[in-house]
Amino acid sequence: MVLAEIAAAFGHALHARGIPVSPERSARFAECLNLASPTTSHQVYWVGRVTLLSAQAQIPIYDDAFNMYFNGEMSLSDLRSEVEIEPSSATPSVTEDSPDPGDEGSSSARTSPSPSAARDASGERDDGNSIRAKASSDEYLLERDFAACSEEELALIRQLVDRLPLSPPMRKARRERRHHRGTRLDIRATLRRAHRTGGEPLHLVRRRTTTTPRRVVLIADVSGSMEPYARIYLHLMRGAVRALGAECFVFSTRLTRLTRLLANDSVDTAYARVGRTATDWSGGTLIGSALSTFIDEHGRRGIARGAVVVVVSDGWDTGNPDDVGLAMSRLARMAHHIIWVNPRSSSVGFQPLVRGMAAAMPYVDTLVSGHSLGALQKVMDAVAAATERRQPSYV
Repeated sequence: MVLAEIAAAFGHALHARGIPVSPERSARFAECLNLASPTTSHQVYWVGRVTLLSAQAQIPIYDDAFNMYFNGEMSLSDLRSEVEIEPSSATPSVTEDSPDPGDEGSSSARTSPSPSAARDASGERDDGNSIRAKASSDEYLLERDFAACSEEELALIRQLVDRLPLSPPMRKARRERRHHRGTRLDIRATLRRAHRTGGEPLHLVRRRTTTTPRRVVLIADVSGSMEPYARIYLHLMRGAVRALGAECFVFSTRLTRLTRLLANDSVDTAYARVGRTATDWSGGTLIGSALSTFIDEHGRRGIARGAVVVVVSDGWDTGNPDDVGLAMSRLARMAHHIIWVNPRSSSVGFQPLVRGMAAAMPYVDTLVSGHSLGALQKVMDAVAAATERRQPSYV
């Protein structure tokens, strides 16, 4: 089976499960497979996910189809035979038993060939090795903590964050709309239409409940302890403002609204203006005071009501922890879902023991780390999946 047939067959399998995969997307999938020369199912998975999907809700269906197709109907060796680079002494062979670069303990799989082995007889670097090195670099950055990244790595990560797919959480609209696949019969509209056919209701009019995007609010801590993560989350906020119409705030010792500033086309310009607007950037931390200000000045006017609120902070608070608990209890009564992003929670054995975090936890619906590029995608997955509200224990 040639590469184009493999891509077309997998695209057909996705289409049969309800994912609208066009022939153009299947062709792009085949082209990317040929370019990337994937050597593991993990790499094939991400090539397909990036090129074939168009919505966050399609990921579970894609996962099921991928596991069934590539682990059932065809093996990775069949795919590799179509995309494998011609063997040579300069290119290490890859077998089915080779460890997955994404698995723990597979550091040997990330080892790059020596400079002499990476060049052919003409002195040029082998394209296949370059592609594999880039794939390994991208995977390395995927799980690398932002606080441990160099300036060059952070610059690349900021570019990748700008291209992250953002999907809004959805809610049911209050009104039903007429739809030919509706589940409820619209009797009045059916009888009105029956007048055209002599009183015989030959055409049934149906209605169904529609969905509409739910508001998203991001509130980020830019105090000194969060400095390694602040610039990255500023890029995420800018993307959320433009893609989701989100409301964005930052705080250290006081709250600053950045929604209008982040709508600027230039990231560098927006960052410079943010630095001038948020004069307490990299200062102390007053979480309770900042959240109370948000509720008093913005939340009561409707911004927080029914919204998915994302708070980005490590919970290190220099104020009274009782203020944090009080503010969070008020916020929880307004918001639909509260997501707390704490980069420190990625540490082994993490427990929310710092004062601000401990006071906030009873009112947090979802806790995520958001410390790396991969964890950042999980933050946006949590936002898109925030459709249900838990039964409050704080009323």
